[in-house]
Amino acid sequence: MATTAHIQQPSPLRIFSTLNAHQQTAALKAAVELELFTAIGEGASTAKALAKRCSTSERGMRILCDYLVIHEFLTKEGTDYHLTLDSATFLDRRSPGYQGSVAKFLTSPSVLETFRDLTAVVRKGGTVISDDGSVSADNALWVEFARSMAPMTAAPAESIAKLVGAQAGGKWKVLDVAAGHGLFGIAVAKQNPQAQIVALDWANVLKVAAENAQKAGVTDRFRTITGSAFEADLGTGYDLILLTNFLHHFDIPTCEGLLRKVHKALKPDGRVATLEFVPNEDRVSPPVPAAFSMIMLAMTAHGDAYTSAELEGMFRNAGFPRSELHPLPASPQHLMISYK
Repeated sequence: MATTAHIQQPSPLRIFSTLNAHQQTAALKAAVELELFTAIGEGASTAKALAKRCSTSERGMRILCDYLVIHEFLTKEGTDYHLTLDSATFLDRRSPGYQGSVAKFLTSPSVLETFRDLTAVVRKGGTVISDDGSVSADNALWVEFARSMAPMTAAPAESIAKLVGAQAGGKWKVLDVAAGHGLFGIAVAKQNPQAQIVALDWANVLKVAAENAQKAGVTDRFRTITGSAFEADLGTGYDLILLTNFLHHFDIPTCEGLLRKVHKALKPDGRVATLEFVPNEDRVSPPVPAAFSMIMLAMTAHGDAYTSAELEGMFRNAGFPRSELHPLPASPQHLMISYK
């Protein structure tokens, strides 16, 4: 009996869904601001109960919750709404893994503005907001980043400290470049009681790092250098230098120039730990690291998501003979450890 091969039919649904994707962003942002996920975690489960708890209309709450069910942030049984595992872990304020604060940075006017005219960005090949984009001097964007994105950083910071052997370390001198919230250096200090941390960033951002160092109880082993990594005197004699989510803001020649400066600041047997989104050579996989290039296109003049070969090449050209790439547990990023 002859069979008819399945013929794929064209559909506009992906186009329609993508052009409406901003609605998903707005819905999740609203749910976080209303503390909807926390309210469900506390026991409110119907639109009426949630409306009372979150101070909204019942109609608005019902439609928002149904929309979040459609997009798999909630489940629904009859008229009752329940948290998914991800929502319970990351969006309920009572959870130790709460990351709802990232919505404030990722949906901030400063970030959204960079994508307002992506057509012009693509034509230019870089941000149209300013000559330097997000890496302009003393950009207030990074204060918001330091405060809002810290919860997402805690677990990777602990993993990185373990990968560099902080627990077995001696009297380390550690430089945290573009420290932001400071959690990467602080994680090393917590695992290595003899580590001295030097955090480098703009003055307004370092205030956030200093607050976090105080909360972690490592203030006596935490000092700062104010300014740009490209211009400031880094000092010398470092056992470890942390370059976390920094190189992707710049082009390869600029990165290599910084890495030569970093090379000089290290001890003879020093190392650099670099955290990055690292796409495969095809630049379209895995999805999250590969898509990060678009963020850099919109927000920076020359930044990109670099492949492992490109990162290794940068370090090799800056005087580092060997680099190792390590995956991070439950993270789309990789850690590259480079040896002087």
